[in-house]
Amino acid sequence: MAQIAASTRSIQSSLRCPTSGSGSANERARNLLKLPTFASNLFSSNGNNNNNNNCPQLSFKINARKSSPVEVIPVSPEDDPKIEEHLLHLRGVPQLDGTSGGMWSKPTFRRKTKIVCTIGPSTNTKEMIWKLAEAGMNVARLNMSHGDHASHQKVIDLVKEYNAQSKDNVIAIMLDTKGPEVRSGDLPQPIMLAPGQEFTFTIQRGVGTADCVSVNYDDFVNDVEAGDMLLVDGGMMSLMVKSKTEDSVKCEVVDGGELKSRRHLNVRGKSATLPSITEKDWDDIKFGVDNHVDFYAVSFVKSAEVVHELKNYLKSCGADIHVIVKIESADSIPNLHSIITASDGAMVARGDLGAELPIEEVPLLQEEIINLCRSMGKAVIVATNMLESMIVHPTPTRAEVSDIAIAVREGSDGIMLSGETAHGKYPLKAVKVMHTVALRTEATIPGGQMPPNIGQVFKNHMSEMFAYHATMMSNTLGTSTVVFTRTGFMGILLSHYRPSGTIFAFTDDKRVRQRLALYQGVCPIYMEFCDDSEATFRRALDLLQNQGMVKEGEEVALVQSGRQPIWRSKSTHNIQVRKV
Repeated sequence: MAQIAASTRSIQSSLRCPTSGSGSANERARNLLKLPTFASNLFSSNGNNNNNNNCPQLSFKINARKSSPVEVIPVSPEDDPKIEEHLLHLRGVPQLDGTSGGMWSKPTFRRKTKIVCTIGPSTNTKEMIWKLAEAGMNVARLNMSHGDHASHQKVIDLVKEYNAQSKDNVIAIMLDTKGPEVRSGDLPQPIMLAPGQEFTFTIQRGVGTADCVSVNYDDFVNDVEAGDMLLVDGGMMSLMVKSKTEDSVKCEVVDGGELKSRRHLNVRGKSATLPSITEKDWDDIKFGVDNHVDFYAVSFVKSAEVVHELKNYLKSCGADIHVIVKIESADSIPNLHSIITASDGAMVARGDLGAELPIEEVPLLQEEIINLCRSMGKAVIVATNMLESMIVHPTPTRAEVSDIAIAVREGSDGIMLSGETAHGKYPLKAVKVMHTVALRTEATIPGGQMPPNIGQVFKNHMSEMFAYHATMMSNTLGTSTVVFTRTGFMGILLSHYRPSGTIFAFTDDKRVRQRLALYQGVCPIYMEFCDDSEATFRRALDLLQNQGMVKEGEEVALVQSGRQPIWRSKSTHNIQVRKV
């Protein structure tokens, strides 16, 4: 610990007082990037107390280590490639040539936290989707609040084309439903609202004047009361409800601004009594079934019954699509446990959540939702405003950088970009910044930390115990884990235990491969299995070695377990440590 503290103080001193020859951010970073003696000695085969020559020295990979080097990652994305190259050199990770058809030669495989990118006008071309994938995108999100089925079909086809051409990388597809949004009506031109001004919202259609505008929700009058705070666009403007009639709500402007057409409306502390899945949503869900998307992100889920209804529909269609619930409604918080239990994962949608609840509750709820998902073995994504300033600026605010780091440290499977990649000016830079910050943060997280009660979720299955011990083996030996799965169950289970090494999940199902792209630490690989288990193991290890993912002489933990036995009887589960 003294060494680590001294090293940290040295770096802090160097950052405060750079030497005259320090030069660029690149050069300063090189001076500070030193492989720590603590990590080197911990796994060294030449220790003072053990001279056993049969114990190989394990390779240092950026995501397969309990101990993490202290390093400086630049905020500017332009510095990223050279820093990445220098990190790889220091860590001993081989540099590959540029002939790989996918991501093995790229930095993304080392990052465990996955990046979800919303595809929109700035990124809906073949060139941009390819570049996003190479920059670090793991999941392509389709926001059904915008665009039509034709535009989304184009994106789906492009992502599928990328997946078919890329032998090493895969992008999952997430369809995000619009949900029951309450919006103001059309205006001939924007209206400037001043504090203290009276303004009226009416359920009458087609009204758009300087002091009154329509609302698209007939029960709006019944849902609000005098004294309620009405928020426009998540709080960009606010109005206090003063009184109401049968068809109108009269308000006083508290925080003014420019009111444009079709603005999103929330009532602080309340949710609209609209159904979570609207008629438009059902049309979009059927569109997703027809196109074999991997995930649905369902907006404004208030109860578990909504999830059960959707899952029953998917079952009737024979669709294998996982359901991610978006926690963004005040009504969802009391039912949080049952909602997440019914789902396959959750998204912390902080925009509407912060509009319906006091904003100071949002970071606390984020941590609570992440911990709950982790303890229940569910995927979790943190979304909204992560790099909001990069919609118009080429670099992020330092608060946004910290926001990403907090989500990573709290254990989120994924972190999401919305407008940054959908319509922003710098979509690729936003992805690179998110990748770099997540990678740097992960390097400081000690391995082997797990929620104390995660095992209770899987206590009825033997695989839980083997995933636990495989994780302990990975953390102790510094090895990666290799698992073979037909359903994705074992890869997902291992992911929730968060082993310090990469989880190489081999599957013979391309849909399962795509789905696993969301889960933290999982590197999904498609490979046809043969009847001979040993031959399959050998082919898998050869593939990893040929692609530079493992080195000759390195050890890996090979896990055989799960719900559907492969090359074993149902009563047999095992873990092997194999040398490549």
